[in-house]
Amino acid sequence: MTSPVPRLELSGITKRFPGVLANDNVGFAVLPGEIHALLGENGAGKSTLVKMIYGIMQPDAGSITWNGQPITVANPKAARKLGIGMVFQHFSLFDALTVLENIALGIDEKIPARELETRIRGIMDQYGLKLDPHRVVTTLSVGERQRIEIVRALLLKPKLLIMDEPTSVLTPQEVEQLFVVLRKLAAEGCSILYISHKLHEIKALCDTATILRGGKLVDTCDPKQETSRSMAEKMIGAGLKDIVKAGNRSMGAPRYQVRNLNFRSDAQFGTSLEAISFDVRAGEIFGIAGVAGNGQNELLLALDGEVTVAAEAVAIDGKPVGALLASDRRRLGLCAVPEERHGHAAVPDFSLSDNTVLTARDRLRMVTGGLIKAGAAKTYTGEVITAFAVKALGPAATAGSLSGGNLQKYIMGREILQKPSVLVVSQPTWGVDAGAATAIHQAIVDLAAAGSAIVAISQDLDELLSLCDTMAVINGGRLSQKLNVGEVSIEEIGLLMGGVHGTAEETHIAPGAAHAVTA
Repeated sequence: MTSPVPRLELSGITKRFPGVLANDNVGFAVLPGEIHALLGENGAGKSTLVKMIYGIMQPDAGSITWNGQPITVANPKAARKLGIGMVFQHFSLFDALTVLENIALGIDEKIPARELETRIRGIMDQYGLKLDPHRVVTTLSVGERQRIEIVRALLLKPKLLIMDEPTSVLTPQEVEQLFVVLRKLAAEGCSILYISHKLHEIKALCDTATILRGGKLVDTCDPKQETSRSMAEKMIGAGLKDIVKAGNRSMGAPRYQVRNLNFRSDAQFGTSLEAISFDVRAGEIFGIAGVAGNGQNELLLALDGEVTVAAEAVAIDGKPVGALLASDRRRLGLCAVPEERHGHAAVPDFSLSDNTVLTARDRLRMVTGGLIKAGAAKTYTGEVITAFAVKALGPAATAGSLSGGNLQKYIMGREILQKPSVLVVSQPTWGVDAGAATAIHQAIVDLAAAGSAIVAISQDLDELLSLCDTMAVINGGRLSQKLNVGEVSIEEIGLLMGGVHGTAEETHIAPGAAHAVTA
């Protein structure tokens, strides 16, 4: 019996950038109807490889074969014409337009609106993707927005669908719905190239996994025959460390107190906050789960002082700080990491040293008499780079020159090494690989063990369940009751994330052991 001709085959793919060999002689094949994972730590070369497949950039060497025929993918339009579709991690949608209008803008073919709507409804019926074509995007959940991207890709009748971190902002229920769609597509012969750092998903969904490390192919394996740990260790080329928490941990007095915090968002598509209340004790890691767009960004701004609220609404060690700005709260012991890396947590065109001065100048006394101590900033930045294994050409490298994962490691390290009494962080391991995520989690645990109060806002349930002591769910700008991790089920959290408020009894779900999945 002859082997099937690969839908996509790469051979000897090499891509260089100044000072970096992103892909080094990479080759693998994706078969028709196969769900094929592409794995690797940050900087392994996954994004560069996918961009070449989709025609965003060209390889310096090597060949791409499509259904047995050598091809050159000149640009994304040429990729789509071949039958290659891509769903990016960050959606490219216009909030003020309808589902139908967004899809029309994102396809190459000019189709009359009525005919396009008929096609969209046909695809949604075929794959069970419930969506009203006339809904305005701003009224949709993140899971529903992702369906727009998927429907847009499926209009092409793709032979190959590339998905980049597709479940990073979905509830557990939405993840299961997505997997149903992907399995049906594969059964119909569509090949899927699936990129994710969630290795338990790879085991559950994928037929084959190609693993990159340092731009090179290190293994192709059957993920169902591997463990999450074994795949993670192949990615990093070393043993994966476990998060170590002291067995006799005890919590101190409340260090960070939020009482009846209300905030009305003036942004066109913002979410207002209503009566948010919680305490975080010294030594405690408190997680806030939720689907993106439910008030997380507004909450971070209110917690770190980028917007002011009633003075008594936020307190550090009993001192009201709600009316204080971010710089004043930092002087009192608070450090913070926002979700958006570029432009918010870091200035892309500034060096890492200059970015360090922006947040550490007061706590680490990097400015005296209005003059910046460049040597102190450089030394501290070097310590961050070393401690958090940041791949960068030293403290003088610009933030924009780092990969997303490496910039995340730098930003987290910059704040954690300041040893704040309160750390508020949104998406602490956004876009980082398993090894780096474990290192960041351990640093957070160690900071808490030293007496800091930690607030971790994340859309990654596995992260919160493995890292936190307590947690709550934010939905529509309201916060659920505080839950003890280990006494709550993923199903209950998923319902709360989806907008079902109340206790487990009210939602008819019996609390059970949390199903935290660790590598």
